[in-house]
Amino acid sequence: MSGTFGQVLSLLITSLGSLYILIVLLRFLLQAARADFYNPVSQAIVKLTTPLVVPLRRLIPGWHGLDFATLVLALVLNCVATALLILAAGYQLPALSLILSWSAIGLVAFILNIYYYMVLLSVVASFIAPFSAHPALLVVHQLLEPLYRRIHRVIPPMGGLDFSPLFIFLGIQVVEILVNRVAAHLGLAPQFVLGI
Repeated sequence: MSGTFGQVLSLLITSLGSLYILIVLLRFLLQAARADFYNPVSQAIVKLTTPLVVPLRRLIPGWHGLDFATLVLALVLNCVATALLILAAGYQLPALSLILSWSAIGLVAFILNIYYYMVLLSVVASFIAPFSAHPALLVVHQLLEPLYRRIHRVIPPMGGLDFSPLFIFLGIQVVEILVNRVAAHLGLAPQFVLGI
């Protein structure tokens, strides 16, 4: 492909693909956290993802509240985006197993980024709008609540200070180190994988 056309195509794939995969992963995380699906933000996420999730559900059942059809959809979308980015750059496609591995690592990195920015937003909101009932902030709190609850069992808030965000940030960094090690081992090319 010509350089300019390939760059434009890569930009569109990266932007639109990342946005839709983000929405699909949020649906998966909302279901895993058993969040309120009457929230307007949750309803928008469900409406945007239902056309692709429902057909997959007929083939891939859920298990213990985890919607594996949604997770598989995110993986397939990331594989397609990776393949298109490689083709747009003018390269031949590598083995499917390599694209699948790269895309799985990309999803893990995507989820880590989602939690990183949610915790950051939660901390900032606790200072500037501690009692806000904005639907987006309610979704953030519902997604983080299961993590906070587990940390509070070990280290409860002390003197009005909640240290759980620090431990979540630390956990994210540890997992990122492991993901980067696996990515390096697989020769992952970050420019072709959404989420990295």
